[in-house]
Amino acid sequence: MPSKTLLDAEDCNCSAVRAAARHMTQLYDQCLAPVGLRTTQYAILVRLERNGPLTINALASDLVMDRSTLARNVQPLVRDGLIAIETSASDRRAKVLRLTKAGETRLQAALAAWSLAQHRFESSFGRERSAELRGLMRAVAASTFAPAGHLAE
Repeated sequence: MPSKTLLDAEDCNCSAVRAAARHMTQLYDQCLAPVGLRTTQYAILVRLERNGPLTINALASDLVMDRSTLARNVQPLVRDGLIAIETSASDRRAKVLRLTKAGETRLQAALAAWSLAQHRFESSFGRERSAELRGLMRAVAASTFAPAGHLAE
């Protein structure tokens, strides 16, 4: 018999955020599909366009993503010539990701698709609620939690 101390699925913060993220990702992926990008790939291109070349570690940190997940998302972008991987001039061991001209062109094409997804979401969810949601999610992403094994009892 299940323990009464377990939360109902509806009470799990992680499950709720992940379900909402999957739902939203499906919308953005659907809108970005005609330009050949997925939501995470679009985010990578945007970060490189805004910040200039970044090390893999810096980009992974900026996207709150682990290096292996970032590497899987970078591979098709490199293959398609949208980003280039270069050795850092200051540290020969570090790899730097750089947006290419083709990447800039694809990013410009994707902007209209991203705007469509943004508009669809805000039309459905509400502009003000959408802004509040972004603020809450940024706060969650910026918060620090105790590492596993070090949680207060």
